[in-house]
Amino acid sequence: MAENIHPIFDKSLKSSDKEILLNQKGMVIWMIGLSGSGKSTLATGLENRLHQENVYTMLLDGDNLRTGMNNNLGFSEADRTENIRRAAETAKLFANNGAVTICSFISPTKEIRELSSKIIGDKYYEVFVSCPLEICEERDVKGLYAKARKGEIKNFTGIDSPFVEPEKPQLVLKTDQLSLKESLDILFNNVIKKVKE
Repeated sequence: MAENIHPIFDKSLKSSDKEILLNQKGMVIWMIGLSGSGKSTLATGLENRLHQENVYTMLLDGDNLRTGMNNNLGFSEADRTENIRRAAETAKLFANNGAVTICSFISPTKEIRELSSKIIGDKYYEVFVSCPLEICEERDVKGLYAKARKGEIKNFTGIDSPFVEPEKPQLVLKTDQLSLKESLDILFNNVIKKVKE
């Protein structure tokens, strides 16, 4: 089947054409961290702040994708990798069309992060939303940690599945030490410079 596929990229508009039209740089903000670290809250806050600055955005969240295009995937290592692969390919399409694509995914391993970075390329900007496990468990807005501790959820990151901290993220936000406003201000200020450079 693959031999019958002929991309039309040589005839289509380039990413730079879309960026000129939108007056912004397309990029992917890949936000990683434990469940309860504040990724989704910050991602939503960032999208709203960028919108106020007339920046065209797209928000991709792990929970939302798993109810749609990734609803056939579980939480095995292979399924987690495929979940991230699909998310990264989708984010790349949006970024190449000039959108600032904000992705909120736990992305627990070095291999998974390398995969997303390789797919997205130079538009990839990694943000580590750092928060100790015990604080994330205290927050536990969705009650997931409690279920994982009872054995009702298997392969839960931080409990019976590891989270390996990234070695060189472009930005680290310690949400146990910073207020939401402080974290969001730092995130926004770092991103807007790249979007409008």
